[in-house]
Amino acid sequence: MRGEKVPAQKLIADIDATVTAASAEAAKYVPDQLIDAQTKLGDLKAAFDRQDYAAVLKGAPAVLAAAQELATAAAARKDQVLKALNDQWTGLAESVSGYLPAIQNRMAFLSKKSNKKAAAGIDLTAATAAFAAASSLWSKAQAAFAAGNLNEAVHTATDVKTQLAAVAATLKLNLAA
Repeated sequence: MRGEKVPAQKLIADIDATVTAASAEAAKYVPDQLIDAQTKLGDLKAAFDRQDYAAVLKGAPAVLAAAQELATAAAARKDQVLKALNDQWTGLAESVSGYLPAIQNRMAFLSKKSNKKAAAGIDLTAATAAFAAASSLWSKAQAAFAAGNLNEAVHTATDVKTQLAAVAATLKLNLAA
């Protein structure tokens, strides 16, 4: 029993270090697995505290394997999330890049005196301000993307697309066309 204490203690320390090293990414991407590994580690520590070193030595390999899997699972999940965000960004960037010149052209068209009839009932000043705000927000989305913050970039680009659609509706512009 005495001879099992040191190896049991070392195994717990190794598992603890492995869980700690993986915990930041695991908490974001595989929180259930992290909780499971932490619970199993807690069980081993409790067995150690009861001086049941044989139980620690018996259970530790499976818990160590689960702890080691945390980093791999978190990395795989992170890759999936980033790929999905990148795909979303690509679609949003394509849409917004098409919307911006279409809306600018429509505002230029409506602001000409010869198109006064087409501009009737449209608040061009408000539309221009809303367009400027959306354009500014688009710059922030592009900066977030350039900085590698895909989550913020996609979220902001989604807001931009919504705002531009509202401006287009105000201008009686069909963006689908």
